[in-house]
Amino acid sequence: MEYLDFEKPIQELEEQLSKCLIIGEESDIDVTETCQQIEKKLEKAKKEIYKNLTAWQRVQMSRHPSRPYTLDFINAFTKGTFMELHGDRNVKDDKAMVGGLGKIGDQSFMFIGQQKGYNTKTRKYRNFGMANPEGYRKALRLMKMAEKFKIPVVTLLDTPGAYPGLEAEERGQGEAIARNIYEMTILKTPIITVVIGEGASGGALGIGVGDRVYMMENTWYTVISPESCSSILWRSWEYKEQAAEALKLTAKDMKKLKLIDGIIKEPFGGAQSNREEAFKIVEKQIIKAYSELKDLSEKELVKQRMAKYAEMGEYKS
Repeated sequence: MEYLDFEKPIQELEEQLSKCLIIGEESDIDVTETCQQIEKKLEKAKKEIYKNLTAWQRVQMSRHPSRPYTLDFINAFTKGTFMELHGDRNVKDDKAMVGGLGKIGDQSFMFIGQQKGYNTKTRKYRNFGMANPEGYRKALRLMKMAEKFKIPVVTLLDTPGAYPGLEAEERGQGEAIARNIYEMTILKTPIITVVIGEGASGGALGIGVGDRVYMMENTWYTVISPESCSSILWRSWEYKEQAAEALKLTAKDMKKLKLIDGIIKEPFGGAQSNREEAFKIVEKQIIKAYSELKDLSEKELVKQRMAKYAEMGEYKS
């Protein structure tokens, strides 16, 4: 188990508890009372830390090394029925953007999302979850396929942003993202979007237009990362915590601003603390959202989606 900086008090108490239990097992000393005292302290520390997370701490939680990624969620939802589809039929297959067909129960879905890596080798293979233009074009191809066969789309957002390299710009990164946003607003099949980790800039928005948009409790969604915002405004990354607060990037902030439809509660301690429970909670929300959308006609579905986004940003004095 890896710990973040602000989780160090929890780590210390868990190590103490582990040592206490070992002493009890390996000797005749009764350490029951001592272990119980440590457990109480541990429970109190967890409550104090996790119930009062700052915006920056939630950003850190979204990047936790043990946090489940897109394919973890998809494989848990589909229980072996997932069939990944590849390529944009133009340039190549982007490994940072994954997608394919799978079933939750008896209902088929087209799953699409950014995939990060677990170690140096896989992070490089997945380009750190930063998609190129062909990734967004692959995503659009799969959405159009889903529309043709009347299959609902589920998108899972987890990216530090679209790949900013020169070659990506040469192949039309901006156009690819803009095209996806446009096409998703008029797609004639339900779209359910969940931010499961980082939701940065157009890289996330390129697959983020949905009839229902949810954020997991310890995720963020904004136009720029706190570090980049800090480097622009203060010419240093040292002010990333202030930038995180100012950006209003947490799920709570986004719900208050009416930019998302709901917040998905995570297991106590974050999705990484109980992955199976996190999978079940998100799956339940997807099924609930689909039940609300499945009986809408294509015309009404598109009408409601376009109206939803047209209302964002309205200001009344």
